[in-house]
This record gives sequence, structure tokens and C-alpha cells, in this order.
Amino acid sequence: MRFTILILLPMLATAASCGGGSADTPKPAATAAESVATTVLPSRESIIAKLYDPNYSVPDGFFVDERSGTAESYTVHHVMDETVSYELCTNDFAVAESWEAADNEARSVNGYYVGSYENERYFEFIRELSYDDDVGNINELTSPGFARVFKCSNTVRDGVDRSLLTGYAGRLNVRPLNDDRLREFAEYFWQFTFFPQRYRKVLDSSPTPGGGGLHHTLLLAFASSQGTGKCDLVEVVSWDFSLDTESGDIASEFRTLSTFEAEYVSGSPRLCD
Repeated sequence: MRFTILILLPMLATAASCGGGSADTPKPAATAAESVATTVLPSRESIIAKLYDPNYSVPDGFFVDERSGTAESYTVHHVMDETVSYELCTNDFAVAESWEAADNEARSVNGYYVGSYENERYFEFIRELSYDDDVGNINELTSPGFARVFKCSNTVRDGVDRSLLTGYAGRLNVRPLNDDRLREFAEYFWQFTFFPQRYRKVLDSSPTPGGGGLHHTLLLAFASSQGTGKCDLVEVVSWDFSLDTESGDIASEFRTLSTFEAEYVSGSPRLCD
């Protein structure tokens, strides 16, 4: 069995220092737009053409994380542990390094340290991981693993319930707060959120009008198997992100806009009656 990408599902994390609150302090939920303009959907034919296209994933100009296109087996995760459900953040490299080391020791597959990297958003630590045969490695004894710790100066996820797609999504501390910052936040987390459907594509990513603050919407398409001999269930969804430009708080809302059935037969998508 070969894995192109292994993204760990949400684990649990300790309270982050430097910019985050505590697990006992409720976070004020930013309010999603009360009046988001009605989304004009593409035709169903164009939706399934992209949904089943193996060469299409996201629209032009979409922020694509540097790890998402890696062709070999690897693990991308944000360093977490077993107490509460949000990612850690710090602005201190030594603290981030100690969290990653403790996280590595606690995992069922440990890796030896290779190096580190940082950018505006996070610290990243690279290890070579040794899995059992035919589990994680592809033609090599080890596979690279990448662990990330957010910088509190950029992104704070303290208090976020990662199992929910609607609700408080975190806080941006980076400035200035503008459409581009919100877009990158939404597009980044699209790539690190688990969706169980076989097919999942981004049809569009664009700013949207609404109430106060800034708003950005990812228009998504999913296809789920309904069983042998049955057509797939296609869901068209808007994932709306709202940014409070004073506090930096972000709220998200996951809304199903349309459902219908389709199938992929002999290399061609088609609608079902």
C-alpha cells in the first residue's frame, strides 16, 4: 500500500504560550457574515467535469503549500499532544524545538532529526521516519516527516475545535489584515483539514460581500460513494470565512448549497437521473 500524503487527524494539544489563551478561557466567537450574497453555482456538468478530473485540484492562483505536491510518502502535522484540540504556537524557536522533540518521542514512529526551516507562518522540523515495510516508505528505508509549530505573531489556533468546520477558527496576529491574509488562511487550512470523501475539489476561492469585517469563500465539491452499482452523491459546499479586522478573530461556516448524483464511467463523468 502506497501513501502519497499522510495527514494526521486532529490530536489534542496543550495550551500555547505567547499570544494564545488558556484551555479554560472561552474564546469570543467571531460572527460569520449574516448576509453573504447568494452564490451563483456553476452548471452541474462543469462541476462534475472538475470533480472527476484527475489533473484538477484547485483554481489558478490558489495558495498551494510546498508539501502538498511532494510525490513521496511523508507526514505533515502541526505539533500537538493529548489534552485539548488546537495547535500550539510560540515565537520562540527553542520552545518550538522542545515541543517537536517531545512530540516525536511520544509518537509510535520516531524519526531522527534532519534540520529545521521557518517562514512568516510557522517553524518546521524535518525528520527521517522509519516505518514497517509497505506502510509509509516508498522504495526507501525512511521517509521524510515534517512537523510544524505556528508562530503566534502570525496565527493563533488556541481554542479551536478542529473537529468542527463551523465556528471559531482562530486569530490572525499578522498585519495588515486584508483580503489576501484571509484568503491565504482559508486556502492553507483547506489543505490540512481531513475530508473523508473520495473526490474533493475547490471550484472557486474568492472574497465575498457580507456584514462587517472581511469575508472569503471556498466553493467546494465532494463526491461520496453510495455503494456498489449506485451513483455517487455530489455535494456542493461553501466554506465561508469571516475576519474581524479589529481583533483578528476568524469564524467559519460550512454550508451545503446543492446535492445531486453523478458517476464516473469509462473515463467520463456524467449526471445520474
